This record gives sequence, structure tokens and C-alpha cells, in this order.
Amino acid sequence: MQPEAGRIRVGISACLLGHHVRYNGGHKRDALLVETFGPFVEWVPVCPEVELGLGTPRPTLRLKRHGGDLRLIMPSTGADYTAAMRAYAKRRVAKLRTDDLCCYILKQDSPSCGMERVKVYGVRNVPSNSGRGVFAAALLQRFPHMPIEEEGRLNDPRRRDNFIERVFAYRGLRSLFRAHWTVGGLVAFHGAHRLQLLAHSPTAYERLGRSLAGAKTRPRAALRDDYEAQFMSALDIPATPKRHANVLQHIAGYFKKQLDDDSRHELLSLIDDYRRGLVPLIVPVTLVGHYVHRFEVSYLKGQTYLEPQPKELMLRKHV
Repeated sequence: MQPEAGRIRVGISACLLGHHVRYNGGHKRDALLVETFGPFVEWVPVCPEVELGLGTPRPTLRLKRHGGDLRLIMPSTGADYTAAMRAYAKRRVAKLRTDDLCCYILKQDSPSCGMERVKVYGVRNVPSNSGRGVFAAALLQRFPHMPIEEEGRLNDPRRRDNFIERVFAYRGLRSLFRAHWTVGGLVAFHGAHRLQLLAHSPTAYERLGRSLAGAKTRPRAALRDDYEAQFMSALDIPATPKRHANVLQHIAGYFKKQLDDDSRHELLSLIDDYRRGLVPLIVPVTLVGHYVHRFEVSYLKGQTYLEPQPKELMLRKHV
């Protein structure tokens, strides 16, 4: 699969790109993001605290529980920036809506950008990892289906593979709906992602198929919104080795008559080796892809499962 014309636009906490916007004047440049993903994307950097006007360097902020509400407080001065940050976040995420983003990567642990388990200070200033950054909360509310992740969680190979897979799938879906789409086009999109969806959740795949039944009689906006929500939720379910192996065995069935006994045994053995964790996913997928092209299986050539992201990322070497 070749990347579509133009790079994917990715919202990101500016400090992760090496911008000196941290409270101490420093940065948190993430080499994996900058060097591995950088060639495929156009970054849209955001630093809520700097854009709010707090400057660099600046006193630290923290989340503090006040009654039933979370407040964004600057402990050194006692100033409360909750209302200001919420107002800024509302404006900023509305503007991001026009930037055609395909995903967003947040800085973990930040009281403005942290997605989960951000420290919240309660009675006697005892912290608990139970909060979400003020800007992150507004972002997640505004973009409920767009892939959003923290940089720290992307260090896990399986989570990283799943995130990037969702990014490219989301881009394809948004490209479909941006044009003058038809129900036939949506059905074709669904068909191309059939095996990819099955690797994540057979139940979700069947549910999506049912939602397309009678699609021509449904209001277009409702059909679009419902499909996008269910499609992205399905891909958010981690694809397990067992489900990957089931999909690969299903694919192998398409050319079992063309393979001799030794070749068929080799392929099925590699699929089983992957299922047992002895080889990475790329090994059986590469051999399957070879046979798909060798035997000209047109249906499988159109399946995103075999290459859901640019092969140059080499993510399946690690899962």
C-alpha cells in the first residue's frame, strides 16, 4: 500500500518534536516519533500552556481536586487557570477541526495534555493518578473517533502497531467521506477492510455488516456517522495472535489447491509459529503476500490486511 498523495497531518504536543516549550524551558523530543514517523506525516504542533500565554520557562501547573471539580492550579502563586484553559481548549480544538488531522499524540503526565493517569492532588496535597489534562479532555470530546494516544504508550510494539494501523484506516475513511461518496463506495471500502476487521473483532465486523444492510434507505449523515463510530471502535480492539492466525489460515485457503504439500505445510507451520510467539507477524504475512501475487488472487490483493500501513515503517517486525 502506497501512502496517498500528501502527508498525513498529525496533531502533537510541541515538546515531543523538540520545541523548547516545557515549564523549565526544555523539551521532550521523542526520537521514535520524529525519526520513524516523521517522513510520513506533517506535524501540527500545539503547546496549550504556551499558547495560553504562560511563557517559557514558567511555574509548574497541577491538577487539584476542589469539591467535585478538577482545577488547573499554579501552586507557586495560587492562580487558577481552569476557566482560561477550558476556553482556550474549546477554541483550539475547533480550529484543529479545520486542519484535517488523522490522529493526535499527547504528552503523558501533563496537567494540560495528559490523556490518562495524570496526577491529581487532593486533601493535604496527596496525589493520585486519576486525572486527565484539561486540553486533552476537550480534544477527546471533540474527536471521539480519531486515533489519539500518548507518546509513552507508543513504546509498546503492539499498541504502536495498532495505533498506526488505525491512523491509516481513519485517513482512508475520511478520504472516502470527504468526496461525493456513495453507498456502493462505502460497501467497497468495507469489503477491502474485511480481513483487517476480522483480525480485530469478528463480532464487530458482523455488526458493521448488518449496519450496511438497507443502507440506501437510511439518511446519509446518520449512515456515515454510525459507520465511522463502529469502524473505528472495531479497530480499537487489539488484534490478538490467535485472531491473526485465524485470518492467515483463512487467506491460505484461497490458494491451497495451487500449493504442493511441502509448500502448504511450510505456510501453515509459519502461521502456527506466529500464533505461538516464535516468529513475528511479518514472517507469515510476507509469505502469504507472495502467494497472493504469484497466484493472482484479485480479492486478496484488495485487502488492506496485508499492508495496513507503509511497509517502510516495519512495525510488523515487532509484533
